[in-house]
Amino acid sequence: MKGIDEGMVLLREKAPHEELDYGFVMDCLKGYKNPRVKLHHLLKIGGLIRVKKGIYVFGKHFARQPYSLEVLASLIYGPSYISLEWACQYYRWIPERVTTVTSVTIKRSKEFSTPLGLFTYDHLPQSLFSIGVILQKVSGGREVLMATKEKALTDLLLLRRGAFTSKKQFKETLFEDLRVEEDDIASLDRELLKSLYRAHPHSAIHYLIELREKL
Repeated sequence: MKGIDEGMVLLREKAPHEELDYGFVMDCLKGYKNPRVKLHHLLKIGGLIRVKKGIYVFGKHFARQPYSLEVLASLIYGPSYISLEWACQYYRWIPERVTTVTSVTIKRSKEFSTPLGLFTYDHLPQSLFSIGVILQKVSGGREVLMATKEKALTDLLLLRRGAFTSKKQFKETLFEDLRVEEDDIASLDRELLKSLYRAHPHSAIHYLIELREKL
């Protein structure tokens, strides 16, 4: 393969996916005298793109398929799961196009601006963190931790809207601001909503359960 960097050829042959971590790259380049210098060279020529310290994707000339933003989100900061606006968009609950990959974490809130876009992580208490989280298949057949539709919506209400003082205010937020459809509410799992409320009693979940019971 004349003219193509041998290190890139080696990485591409060994990598099963588009997303790479530092340990994998170093293992692939261990035959070089100085693997770190070689990595720096591959970044310089655009063979690899550094997403964040220790996390990379292939450059456009070596990519075989699109990288997964959801997989990258799980690698950038954890423990975390995909939720909030990004998950609601995934479930086709909100009409607006979401460009920030949004996740929830038990660690402190943080955001990362990368060459591939913005990744944000909002803190949620440990008591509520693991309820309503599933392994979800995303692009390329990969699996990542993602909120169920019930959890994604309650996360959005808790973390973006705060406490509600009346049912009227809650419904206005849900149907006018977020533009959620009644049919979507009717499809929610009542038992899961109740489990979320037991773990973290909050006005948003309380009103959501009340509304679900009537639909």
